[in-house]
Amino acid sequence: MASVDPDVGNASNPGLRSLTDGKSAMSHALNGLTSQPPGSSEGSWTPEDMSAVSEGENEDALRPAGEIGAADIRSRSTTAIPSDDSSIEPPDDNDNDQRTKKHDSSRESIQVIIQKSGNRGQYFLKADDPEFLEIVNAGIEREAAKLSGKTRSRLRDLVFTRQFTTFDRQNPRGAQSPFHGFFTLFWLSMALLLFKIAAQNWKDQGSVFGRAEIIHLMVDRDLVLMLATDAMMCLATGFGFLLHKAIAHGYLTWGRSGWIIQSLWEIWFTCGSIWVCFYREWSWTHTVFIVLHNIVLLMKQHSYGFTNGYLSRVYRRKQLLEEKLGQLEGMDAQEHTSPTSPSSPEIQALSATALDTSKSENLLHRRSIGPKYSTNFSQEQSEIALMAKAIESGEPLDAEQIHAFTRIIRTEITILDEELRGRSTDPTNAYPNNLTITNFLDWTCLPTLVYEVEYPRQDFINWWYVAEKFGATLGVIWVMIIISQAYIYPIVVETVRQKEAGMSLDARWKEFPWVVSDMLFPMLLEQLLAWYVIWECVLNVLAEVTKFADRGFYGDWWNSVSFDQYARDWNRPVHNFLLRHVYHSTISAFHLSKMGATLVTFLLSAVVHELLMFCLFKKVRGYLFAFQLSQVPLAALSKTKLMRGKDTLGNIVFWFGLFIGPSLITSLYLIV
Repeated sequence: MASVDPDVGNASNPGLRSLTDGKSAMSHALNGLTSQPPGSSEGSWTPEDMSAVSEGENEDALRPAGEIGAADIRSRSTTAIPSDDSSIEPPDDNDNDQRTKKHDSSRESIQVIIQKSGNRGQYFLKADDPEFLEIVNAGIEREAAKLSGKTRSRLRDLVFTRQFTTFDRQNPRGAQSPFHGFFTLFWLSMALLLFKIAAQNWKDQGSVFGRAEIIHLMVDRDLVLMLATDAMMCLATGFGFLLHKAIAHGYLTWGRSGWIIQSLWEIWFTCGSIWVCFYREWSWTHTVFIVLHNIVLLMKQHSYGFTNGYLSRVYRRKQLLEEKLGQLEGMDAQEHTSPTSPSSPEIQALSATALDTSKSENLLHRRSIGPKYSTNFSQEQSEIALMAKAIESGEPLDAEQIHAFTRIIRTEITILDEELRGRSTDPTNAYPNNLTITNFLDWTCLPTLVYEVEYPRQDFINWWYVAEKFGATLGVIWVMIIISQAYIYPIVVETVRQKEAGMSLDARWKEFPWVVSDMLFPMLLEQLLAWYVIWECVLNVLAEVTKFADRGFYGDWWNSVSFDQYARDWNRPVHNFLLRHVYHSTISAFHLSKMGATLVTFLLSAVVHELLMFCLFKKVRGYLFAFQLSQVPLAALSKTKLMRGKDTLGNIVFWFGLFIGPSLITSLYLIV
């Protein structure tokens, strides 16, 4: 999991001043707004929602589309009037009054005008709400970048917003889904299946619970020790907090020794937990819990460590620039610089560039001149580095040059302040003020694997909702235990018995198809229930207790038409972690291509999955590793002409793989 310090600040927020295809970008951006956040009404804009406004209102809000701004989507309805004409005739006042009366009682409206500028492909937005402008402008710029092929991965690309999971009862989309009845049917079928198993157990063994071997595996041996080990793992994650407090106080630097210490600690943390499982010879129930929680805590430590490590370098760069700014302010301006000075032409060019940039761009939105994380001006190739060298050399500067250098350094400091603040709405939470024990404990409990200084939060905790989800967690786990006990455990025991009795490999291969077929349906059920209990129940409990508002823990992965889409949607927290700390980091740190970074990401994921199989079966076979990597060519196949546009066929291939995969892999580890 260790990697070189991620170059997550390599690309600053570019302000696109023209859109390659303005109409298409605008369409994409507005379509994205029809998916309303929690608390707002659902559906796309209707004619009743399109409230017109008279031209001339709120002229201060008029600005070119494309200036990027980060803002969380709030719970409110939006209204707009797209127009291809630069002038819009205001509608009848009576119509406006009727529409206002109809909607004001239920929700707040935002008046928006979209106007075409004099230049082709450029549009202007005019609205009463500056926050809404930020949302729309950011969406337009994203879509325009996609259309022009100029998208670049950045640390801050991941935005946390307020949303619910698909199957949560608080999600209006879930309650109004035309497939809601299938959800009811599934749980009714589960109830009838449990009743059948209980009746069969009573008939055969005189107890509705049967022999309950799995329950005994879970509670008879080392249960308290296993829980104590898990608590020690959680406490051990505090090492990262102490490390970064030392870095913030200047005892260590992230670029030299900090990231090495963090990486070595992550290796020791993982190996130590696995060693405990092997040393105590724990059952598979204990091993699965400890290893999976260890991997979760490892990812949390990595994100916390490497994100704060990057911010520590940004903070150090800001301090260095503030020192240069102080030196500039203490300089005495010269009437004329020496024409024979070898650096004078460079200085004059830099000052001319600074003056020209300040006239053409807003100070707060100008592009960063150098890498935001660099702290070595002697090796950096940027305008800021040249200015720092010129200031350090003590060469004479005239008043105009001092003024230009001061302006451009202050601009860079402003950009760095924004980077240190991240998504935080409170500037006092910016690095290093975020390095508090309260922030660290809060981060440890949050249901996300990507660290940010601040997240969208709810106003209160619904304890009835917590009780509901906690009860659902226990209930689903109980269902999983009963299905495993009735349909999986007997097959596993019999297969292991035959192997230990000396059955030849050839004879076991003959049993292999029957073992796979016997485990098809129970393994699929277990996979669905395991996903539901973790991503719908457990994570929602954590989110509610911590007031975490972004419940986008998964997408509609059941509609996947390729395995790469499934990999993105079924487990959003892990996908976001891999995207930021593996995919982006390998591109920036090792300068890999996008294809190379994708292969590294899949390779790491395959290694982690195989590690879990190794801990369970105490042997390395590589079956799951191979199946994980097979998703790469399958994903490539889905993008070929053979499969492109054939969504039903792609979904069939996806479900076929998901159906036979778990039973096939499990049978391979048991038989061979």
